[in-house]
Amino acid sequence: MNSDPKTMSTTAIDAPSALHFWRRSGLAVALLLVALGSLPATPSHAQDIQSAPSFVDDFKNFDRERWYVSDGWSNGSHQNCTWSKGLVKLSDGVLSLGFAKQKTKDREFACGEIQTKQRFGYGTYEARMKTDTGPGLNAAFFSYIGPSDKQPWDEIDFEILTKDTSKVQVNAYIAGKGKNEKLVDVPGGTDSAFNDYAFVWEKDSLRWYLNGQLVNTITDPAKLPSHAQKIFFSLWGSDTMKGWMGAFADPGRKLSLQVERVAFTALGQPCQFPESLVCSVKELGKTN
Repeated sequence: MNSDPKTMSTTAIDAPSALHFWRRSGLAVALLLVALGSLPATPSHAQDIQSAPSFVDDFKNFDRERWYVSDGWSNGSHQNCTWSKGLVKLSDGVLSLGFAKQKTKDREFACGEIQTKQRFGYGTYEARMKTDTGPGLNAAFFSYIGPSDKQPWDEIDFEILTKDTSKVQVNAYIAGKGKNEKLVDVPGGTDSAFNDYAFVWEKDSLRWYLNGQLVNTITDPAKLPSHAQKIFFSLWGSDTMKGWMGAFADPGRKLSLQVERVAFTALGQPCQFPESLVCSVKELGKTN
């Protein structure tokens, strides 16, 4: 896990096998390997949430101290692909998570996911990414913690259902309960260019931004997360979730979710790069 990536223009990211875990099931399951690492269990009171430090990752290399690569399992029967380290690659400063026809175990397709080893709390979460297009697929940037880490299921989402790349769905799960979703228009589409996705998580609010514009806000205390979470990127498909993701069809080619940059800026810390939402979020908050 801590070995350096291969030195080449396109770098395949290796990872060890891990215990099977169910991100979406909400069932109590075994812990991930100790090698995943994490902060100590966070207190239940929101004001006491602990967090790993701020960071910016522009994927000039693959930081194995920060990222764990999912490999060798799927998240449940709804998922038609197996996580594969071979579908996670670096090329010219872009992280690519792939989806391809590749039989692995009982699945006909393979797909890519990475997650942080540390957990993060209040602050600004940002990603610059571009999707492919195709029905029955989900390209996601989100934070999550749950039963696999012996914690309640809390989650904050950007999910692009690539059946319709003109929109992105924002959502939050609190103790495993969702129903906070909202579809947001993406001018020009998620597949035609890189877009900036960000959410700002504070004690009394949760706000989502698209290309610097505020698109959704939650202030109801019952709908706000209260547990530090890991950061994830994933691209996966489903044969069964047709009503939500569309009827899956073999794309006939390898698809990808491309990520140019991801950052976390802890609450109260200065902005870390010129394009960061943190540089202007106070002004945006006043005008929206």
